Amino acid sequence: MSTIMPKSELARKAVKWICEQMEQSEKPLPQLIEEAAMRYNLGPVDVEFLLRFFKDKKD
Repeated sequence: MSTIMPKSELARKAVKWICEQMEQSEKPLPQLIEEAAMRYNLGPVDVEFLLRFFKDKKD
């Protein structure tokens, strides 16, 4: 039996993964967000959250 995580938990894991990848690789942020979306099976709302999160963090 698999465990279903709430989307917010998946988004948190995606943020952590993206931050780790930003330190380890030279991939552009949009590519990392796309990879995280596939890795964590994120929906459009979660992807939009990631885009806003990292845009606000950058500014």
